[in-house]
Amino acid sequence: MGTLIIITLIIAGLLLFAVEVFLIPGISLAGIASGASILYAIYYAFSSLGTQAGFITLGASVVGIAGVTLWFMRSKTVDRLALNQTLNFKLNPLKGLDLQVGDTGVTTTRLTLIGNAEIKGQRIEVQSADGFIEEKTAIRISRIDNGVVYVQRV
Repeated sequence: MGTLIIITLIIAGLLLFAVEVFLIPGISLAGIASGASILYAIYYAFSSLGTQAGFITLGASVVGIAGVTLWFMRSKTVDRLALNQTLNFKLNPLKGLDLQVGDTGVTTTRLTLIGNAEIKGQRIEVQSADGFIEEKTAIRISRIDNGVVYVQRV
């Protein structure tokens, strides 16, 4: 009967470990229950079945945790959860746009100091030189400094 209790506790601990690591990451009820289940199985084996059974239970628990981790890492589960998107970052976002001071356009978002505007058919990020500017307001480029386009109302 004691062996059945230990096996059940270890299997429950391994299942909860898998849930904790791969489905609900962070410290949650599943992780705490997993740790408690496996630790109690080890304690129960040492206290009721002896030292040899305790070390066998400890080894089985370690091998089980390593096995569950390797199984999930080799399966496609991790690939489905992984982020496969690349960042589209430009070092100089104004390169090739041929923007000049005095060019006009219209805001596409509200400029609460920073927002988007359409100038020469290109949607770019701009910064307001004269406070808040509402959406769909005519603007003019007042200066361009270090890749930042400063605009003001027309």
